Amino acid sequence: MNVLSKIYIAGHTGLVGSAIVRKLEMRGYKNLIHKTSAELDLRNQQAVNDFFDQQKPEYVFLAAAKVGGILANLTYKSAFIYDNLQIQTNVIYAAHFCGVKKLLFLGSSCLYPRLAPQPIRETELLTGALEPSNEFYAIAKISGIKLCQAYKMDYGSNFITVMPPNVYGPNDHYDLENCHVLPALIRKIHEAKKLNSPTLYLWGSGKPKREFLHVDDLSEALLTLMLQYDELSPINIGASADISIRQLAKLIKEIIGYRGQIKFDVTKPDGTPRKLLDSSKAIQLINWKPTISLENGMRELYGSLEEEEWYE
Repeated sequence: MNVLSKIYIAGHTGLVGSAIVRKLEMRGYKNLIHKTSAELDLRNQQAVNDFFDQQKPEYVFLAAAKVGGILANLTYKSAFIYDNLQIQTNVIYAAHFCGVKKLLFLGSSCLYPRLAPQPIRETELLTGALEPSNEFYAIAKISGIKLCQAYKMDYGSNFITVMPPNVYGPNDHYDLENCHVLPALIRKIHEAKKLNSPTLYLWGSGKPKREFLHVDDLSEALLTLMLQYDELSPINIGASADISIRQLAKLIKEIIGYRGQIKFDVTKPDGTPRKLLDSSKAIQLINWKPTISLENGMRELYGSLEEEEWYE
C-alpha cells in the first residue's frame, strides 16, 4: 500500500473510521473512498457489490458496524446480530470477489469469553461462554473473523482481523441509549454538574475493569498492521492497562469538576468482570505501543467537547 493506492474506509463517520481517515490523510494518502450510510447501505448486498465493481478499491478498512453499550445490546439483540452479519458479510464477500489486495476487519475485546484468563491472548477466542449482555453482537463479529479466515484459507485472500479494547476520542457519540461506557459517563457526569445534582447513580457495582485506548493510538496501529501484518490469527491492540468503572467515574468527575456524590446501582448489570488484552504480539511484531495516557486523553477530549455542541 502506498500514498496512491485506492483505499476504502467503511464506517468513515464513526469513531474509529474517522480516525483512520485522519491518519491516512496525515500520512499523505490521496485516494481515499468513503460513503455515508445514506449513500451506501452496507446491509444491501447488491449495492455493495455494485460499489466495489465501480470503485475497485485496492485496500479496505472495515470499521463499519452497529455498536453500543449494555443497554443497547440488551434492547436490540436482533439488530445487533442481523445488521453486523449483513454489513461484514457483504463487504468481505465483495472484497474477495473484486480481488481486493488486503482487508482489515475490526473485532473487539468483547468477542472473547466472559471469564477468559487475564490478560487475554488471541488464542482464547471461542474457548468459553460469551458475556450474555453482548453475545448477539459478539457472535456476529466472530462470524466476521471466521469469514476472513475462511477466504484466507480457501483462496489466499489477505484479510486480517484486529481486536481492540474500549476505544475513545474525537467523533464519539453520547446518546445514552446507544453509547459505550466512557461517553455515557462523560455525559451523565457533565449533566449532573450542569444541573447541580447532589447525587448521581450509575449502573452496576463499579467493580468491573475496562481497558481504554485512544482512537489516535489505535489508528496508528491499524495503518501499521495494514502495511506489515498478514497472519491468519487475529491480533490484539490494547493499552496494556485497565481501570475499574468506579475509578474511571472518579477520574471523569475530577476532570469535569462535578462536586456531587456518585453512587452505584447494584441492581443493574455489570457486564464482563474484566477484559484486559495481552498485546505482546503487536508490541513484538510491529513495535507498537500507545502514546496517549487515559488521563491526558480524557482531559483533551473533554476540553474539546466544552467548545462545541456535542449532544442534543
